[in-house]
Amino acid sequence: MLSNIQAKLLIVDDLPENLLALEALIKREDRMVYKALSADEALSLLLQHEFAMAILDVQMPGMNGFELAELMRGTEKTKNIPIVFVSAAGRELNYAFKGYESGAVDFLHKPLDIHAVKSKVNVFVDLYRQSKAMKQQVEALEQSRREQEALLKKLQATQNELEQAVRMRDDFMSIVAHEVRTPLNGLILETQLRKMHLARDNASAFTLDKMHAMVERDERQIKSLIRLIEDMLDVSRIRTGKLSIRPSRFDLVKLVANLLQNFAPQFDAAESTVTFTADAPVEGPWDEFRIEQVISNLLTNALRYGGKGPIDVRVYSHEGQARVEVQDRGIGISEENQKRIFQQFERVSAKTVVAGLGLGLFISEQIVAAHGGSIVVESKINEGALFRVCLPL
Repeated sequence: MLSNIQAKLLIVDDLPENLLALEALIKREDRMVYKALSADEALSLLLQHEFAMAILDVQMPGMNGFELAELMRGTEKTKNIPIVFVSAAGRELNYAFKGYESGAVDFLHKPLDIHAVKSKVNVFVDLYRQSKAMKQQVEALEQSRREQEALLKKLQATQNELEQAVRMRDDFMSIVAHEVRTPLNGLILETQLRKMHLARDNASAFTLDKMHAMVERDERQIKSLIRLIEDMLDVSRIRTGKLSIRPSRFDLVKLVANLLQNFAPQFDAAESTVTFTADAPVEGPWDEFRIEQVISNLLTNALRYGGKGPIDVRVYSHEGQARVEVQDRGIGISEENQKRIFQQFERVSAKTVVAGLGLGLFISEQIVAAHGGSIVVESKINEGALFRVCLPL
């Protein structure tokens, strides 16, 4: 209830009889009236209490009412207190205008109109109470929000089984996001490159043969995205964690060569160099998109953990298998870590490396296993790492 909010009123006048008369006029049980005989006394009270309004006499010795009002307007604690001036001077002195300039919300002339004074005080007191009630409601809402947050935390703490199910779902979505990133990055880089050429009016970048290459690259990335969306809709494969394989005959050497060309900006940014060695050709019935994904993951890891050292990539045939090797000269992997890096969310930790989600090798091993092949690592600490992908020819 608004009537429960106590309102404090300040009246300032250098004549005690005027203060007593005004106090008798505006005092009620739900109001407290504070009296001050000077501006100095008023300032002391203003700093101690929160007032609903202040009624100031204009003509006081020392600091007058206008000067007191200007001080109030310049102080954070008192700048929003409504001020009503009272003056015994004639209207012809234009005190009212000066009062409004000093920050007054109203101006009264003596002798005071009893009904006008009561009415104005009632209005300002009601406004003050409404403002206070609103603040209390906001505080109550904030307290309720905090209580709800605390309750939510308790509920979350008691729902471990449900959280585990949610994590399993999130793990799958993370895998999907990891796969989507490769074609999206390709499209983004292509778009940025073309925008740069357009901004420079570089028409030579858009010749017919180059446009053909652009369209082919875009089509490849878009097909990759479509393929990922189709996989997401395959509920049975999602539940079993299996990735669909769609084999078609292609040359592994050509695929790796094209991929290295696409990675050239990343090698430059990492201040690393790459050496490519290959038999030509090495053909087989594999899923081209998936195998490209595996090699991309290995190249990304080599750049991430290679410490700016050279990277060797090799494609060759051996004993009925096609093999792809990626060798870096970086921090290496301990024997203990070699056993876990192919699991979900596992990665080699290093102070100078911004690690990913720890899904790349997990996905790569799934893809290679689905082809009937294998992926292995040979490494020692501080001696780099060699990843070898083996696919049946």
